[in-house]
Amino acid sequence: MSIDMRVLIVNTAERTGGAAIAANRLLHALNHNGVEAQMLVRDRKTDAADVSSIPRSWRLKANFLWERGVIWLNNGLSKRGIFQVDIANAGTDITTMREFRQADVIHLHWVNQGFLSLKQLERIFASGKPVVITMHDQWYFTGICHYSGMCDKYRTRCEKCPMLKGPGIDLARRVFDRKQAIYNGRNVTFVGCSRWIADLARQSHLTLGHNVTNAPNAIDTDVFTPMDKLAARTRFNLPTDKKLLLFGAQRITDERKGFSYLVEACEHIFKHHPTLPGNLGVVVLGGDADSVKSALPLPVYPVNYLSNETEIAQLYNAVDLFVTPSLQDNLPNTIVEAMACGTPCVGFNVGGIPEMINHKQDGYVADYCDSIDFAQGISWCLQEARLPALCEAARATALATYSEPAVAARYQAIYQSALSNH
Repeated sequence: MSIDMRVLIVNTAERTGGAAIAANRLLHALNHNGVEAQMLVRDRKTDAADVSSIPRSWRLKANFLWERGVIWLNNGLSKRGIFQVDIANAGTDITTMREFRQADVIHLHWVNQGFLSLKQLERIFASGKPVVITMHDQWYFTGICHYSGMCDKYRTRCEKCPMLKGPGIDLARRVFDRKQAIYNGRNVTFVGCSRWIADLARQSHLTLGHNVTNAPNAIDTDVFTPMDKLAARTRFNLPTDKKLLLFGAQRITDERKGFSYLVEACEHIFKHHPTLPGNLGVVVLGGDADSVKSALPLPVYPVNYLSNETEIAQLYNAVDLFVTPSLQDNLPNTIVEAMACGTPCVGFNVGGIPEMINHKQDGYVADYCDSIDFAQGISWCLQEARLPALCEAARATALATYSEPAVAARYQAIYQSALSNH
């Protein structure tokens, strides 16, 4: 069904990072299902006709460096953690661009690190166009952080952010108050990629009086689909006589990705599941993959970072189980991708993960930060009599929840509601 509306999807990058991948996939889902959509980015990687970028200028790099510099000064001159927060003090005005003027709905995704400033966000909201915000993390409803951890100051008013160690300006309070002024009285819809992050957003003082809902990320289930496992293993020079786990992250050493818990789980398997270790290996995908080989007590097969979706789908098909010991996550694209390929997943009970994995139906949800239960989940899923049914169930879940038609229909309803409120 064709929907008479034009949507502009706005994200910092076209392809780099989880939010960019999700936004790009939504772009395709909408255009394949009757909604005219365009994507506007700062960092363009392709010459796709439905993707535009802001004009290149020395100011783009300057915006990024200026923001990091202010954060650094207010972090006690320490680099640690300066990418865990964004203050949006510099950016580019997109409201004068043709793509913006022609759009009926402005759909903001991840716009940080010098792309859009608070001043530019104010201009977007002041344009009168309905704005939909997809929350890939918590930044839109906190002061400056992307993940608040144990801090819940955003419920009332962010101030004295625990992520900044310096005694300088209270950036959290300043940005929080500015966001409140920007949102106040405006037509804005907040969309969580998961019910978990939507529930957190509803608790924030910044979202009072606004519509907060949720919609999952889309995936092309014709690309991410079950394939021949033997051929996939041959493609990556992986052993054909072992059960293989897959762990991946842009930065494997990022503490939030929980690699240390995977190490502990594998050590537990090595000691307490004597029939598994000799037949089990771990495929590690992403930056620093080679550097972690010695940390695991099982054979490790590093795979360099992949950008081609067909190759990524082949890798999911080459393994038996995808493991994600992440300690904070919203709605990981990796779980969606694995399940669409018919690969069950094991993850902790945190964030949006328990919404994605149906415990003991298409994977295993382990107790939070419990490496022993994580090991139990791996062992449980890999039992020969159980694994084929888990694979079928994982694929069925992906088709029902994350397919392009399903997600496009959900967003069509969100856009129509925003337009009717306008």
